[in-house]
Amino acid sequence: MADVQEVKTDLILFRRTDVKHHNWYCRIRIPGKDKYKFVSLKTPIESEARERALEADADLRFRLKHNIPIFNRLFSQVAADFSAFQKDRAQAGQITMHRWRVMDSHIRSQLNRYVGSTQITLIGPDRWSDYPIWRHKNGKGRSGGAVSDGTIRDEMATFRSIMAFAASTRIIPESHVFKERLPISKASREEFTPEEYRALHTFARTQWVKKAPNDYSGWHRRMAYEFILIMTNTGMRPSEARNLCWRDVALRSDKQGRRFVVLHVRGKGKSRALVASSKVGDYLHRVKELSRATAPEDPVFSTYDGRKAATLYHGLIEAVLTKSKLLHSSSGSRRSTYCFRHTYATFRLMEGVDSLFLAKQMGTSVKMIEDHYGHITPTKNAERILQGLPGWGSASEAALATFAEVDDASPEKPV
Repeated sequence: MADVQEVKTDLILFRRTDVKHHNWYCRIRIPGKDKYKFVSLKTPIESEARERALEADADLRFRLKHNIPIFNRLFSQVAADFSAFQKDRAQAGQITMHRWRVMDSHIRSQLNRYVGSTQITLIGPDRWSDYPIWRHKNGKGRSGGAVSDGTIRDEMATFRSIMAFAASTRIIPESHVFKERLPISKASREEFTPEEYRALHTFARTQWVKKAPNDYSGWHRRMAYEFILIMTNTGMRPSEARNLCWRDVALRSDKQGRRFVVLHVRGKGKSRALVASSKVGDYLHRVKELSRATAPEDPVFSTYDGRKAATLYHGLIEAVLTKSKLLHSSSGSRRSTYCFRHTYATFRLMEGVDSLFLAKQMGTSVKMIEDHYGHITPTKNAERILQGLPGWGSASEAALATFAEVDDASPEKPV
């Protein structure tokens, strides 16, 4: 500090020695605390600086009286603190590391571009509601195409969490937290209807695979076709399929001697075992016969030369959906690889599988199942709902099977 002058008790003027300009600054002691606020007065004229210093002191006391934060911080600074806090939570096991990485990516790749240089106290509802428009105009989705509403919703959820964090640390008042509903609706889960899936299955098997122009193309089409069958019959997430290795696959038998497949999958920072019918074992066997990567540590879904299929045959899946006229759902939404997981969930619920068992199988929550698949109507579950009533028999043996049987299963050889 240089040229230090006391304007009044707990308020001084000074110039900085580490800058080239001669503008004045003031330092205000916060009443009742051993803490100071420094304010740039943006003038080299002493009389103006004194007047502005007194205004800054009055503003600080007004803010304290009315419980208004006295320190202005950029959104990017608060977001960095939020990310560090969430990382600590992840390391403590309160959230997954995957969840923290997703939120941190939202901040670095999008939110800081949008409001990073804005003082967080100046961010109001208009910046919140305008985000989808800005996002559609500025950037692409994860696959390089148009950004999806689902991605925007996820980013806005992080945006809202940062504002709530700022309020909890008294950087902004509670009234600044976004409490309105997200301005875009939840993306519907674009599953196939039974008729659509039957049409896709038939077209892929009888037309697309058989009419491949050469052996190289035929290999890729067969792999993509088996991939579709496996995904639709297991409900795996794409990330879990990408991480699946041959050592994670095994055949089991229950007490009645019925065979099924157990897959130990990893994704979204967690791992679990899921079960599938013996047919999935047949599909996996065909994949293994095609693959050049069959060692226990090798990926189940691989490229022609045996490397991990990082894109999970994205281009091939899009091609077969396009040629079968099923790329877009009846609502007009573009389908992705995730639609096979949604189709699995829908078909299982239609068969009367309990939401709790399905949630455990799919590595999600009952609430998530009910939120996203509430369109499965009672008429589709008539057998399960009406079982035991006059005119209806008991539920089928398959519907009564539980995951408890898996615990008692005897191991057989791996696929």
